[in-house]
Amino acid sequence: MTTIAKALRGAKPGRRASSLPRPHPPSRQAFLPQEWSIVERYRTPKQVQEFLRGLPYNWEKGGETLRTFRGVLQQGSAHCLEAALTAATILEQHGYPPLLMDFESQDKLDHVVFLFRRGGRWGCVARSRDFGLHGRKPVFRTLRSLVMSYADPYVDNTARITGYGVLDLRTLPRCDWRLSQRNVWAVERRLIEMPHWKLKTSDRRHRAMLERYRAFRRQHPEGPVTFYEGQHRWL
Repeated sequence: MTTIAKALRGAKPGRRASSLPRPHPPSRQAFLPQEWSIVERYRTPKQVQEFLRGLPYNWEKGGETLRTFRGVLQQGSAHCLEAALTAATILEQHGYPPLLMDFESQDKLDHVVFLFRRGGRWGCVARSRDFGLHGRKPVFRTLRSLVMSYADPYVDNTARITGYGVLDLRTLPRCDWRLSQRNVWAVERRLIEMPHWKLKTSDRRHRAMLERYRAFRRQHPEGPVTFYEGQHRWL
């Protein structure tokens, strides 16, 4: 059993990670020259986070998309799930298991990040249109504590985290989530269908954060919301 599987064992809903297929990462020959140059250049979660922050956000103005690493490089933009797949494809080549974490929200607008573990602590790489929903440094002892670092920045007029789940992309052997030139909707379906842990957060804290968010927006109708605490733990 892998280190990651051991870390998740006993907590993750559903089938045991050790019983699932583990296809090998694609070889260098599977990548186009431009793609491989990105893989070689960005070798750590922090470097990949910086790369993703430099990409324009994919607002899907021409219709919904779910691009792979290959599609993201071809189009030059990414939304949160596309960025998570890009991070998974790059960092898998450097020894990181391709894990995604999905945050469920009461408004049905989920957020997806690439999950990694280093030195026994959890962190993540992420791209978002919101200031506080990018990656986190590997400083969190538990998955729940990592998720809780997103609880306050997640709050707006409709959003509130209600649950979270982890997906090992290697359990999708029939889906080319790394390099397909088509939309990979199978990833989204699995994220929706997989079991999630429920997350109970303080109603009082949520109300206070919502009021603070609305007060900030009254003073600053445009631009990012930047008042959040704990930014020293952001990647």
